[in-house]
Parts: sequence; structure tokens; C-alpha cells
Amino acid sequence: MHTTRNTLPLAIREASVAVLNRHLAAAIDLHAQIKQAHWNVVGPGFIAVHELFDAIAGLVEDQSDLIAERARTLGGTAQGTIQVASTHSFLVPYPLGVADTKEHLFAVAGALAAFEQSVREAIDATAAGGDAETSDIFTEVGRAIAKQLWFVEAHLGAG
Repeated sequence: MHTTRNTLPLAIREASVAVLNRHLAAAIDLHAQIKQAHWNVVGPGFIAVHELFDAIAGLVEDQSDLIAERARTLGGTAQGTIQVASTHSFLVPYPLGVADTKEHLFAVAGALAAFEQSVREAIDATAAGGDAETSDIFTEVGRAIAKQLWFVEAHLGAG
């Protein structure tokens, strides 16, 4: 941990940084998965889905920044390299070779849902651990991801 005047106890900061870095790895993976879908989607509704995936990827990148910057704020190191993400992400690997619009929508929806579920767990864990501010960051991230999941599922006709 780096020197900081942050007044949260060291043990709380260390625990929060661990949760943040776990989600940073997954967010980097999620961004890459959505770009994979963006680059490779074909079929009915192509342009709408292609542009939706690009917008979601941009939002996920912004959420990654929130997560990484909170880790640094707590005196931790944001572990945001591709190498770290590839070994620490909890997301299921994206199915390569998918091209059909519906298959991409299904895969992206699954990745968003898994990430959102873990973020909800992080909200509770960081709040219970005594770090309400990190819990609030995760609440913001979860809200944004849930909205994107809704957009993707709308294209699947879910609901």
C-alpha cells in the first residue's frame, strides 16, 4: 500500500483494494468481450447492435476508471494490465467464432449479468467491511451495468 492520509484503517483499505482489483480485472475483460462482439457481429439489426456494443464498451471503460481510481485513492495499486485481467477475471471466456447477432447479444448479456451480480456482492462486502465510499462506487457501477443489460436484453426480446 502507498502512503496516504486516507483515514480508513489499513485493513479496511487493503480489503477494499482487493475487491476493487478483482472487479477491475473483470471490467477490463468485459470491455474486451464487448469489443469482440462489436467487431464481429453480423445479421439483422447489425448497425443498431454494432453501435450499442460500442457504446456499452465505452461505458464499461469509464466504470473501469472509477474502480481503478478508487483503488489508488485508498493507497492501493490499480492492477489493470491485460496480463492481470486475463488471469484474475471471473468472467466466462467469450465464445470466439460467434458472428450471429442473437448469439452475440446472448453472450454479452451473460457477461453483463455475471459482472453485475458480482458487483452487487461487492456492494455488500465493502459496506460490511466498513468502506461505505467504495460500496457507493460499486453501486454506481452496478446501476450503469444493469441499464446496459436492459438495453441488450431488449434486442433479444427478453422481458
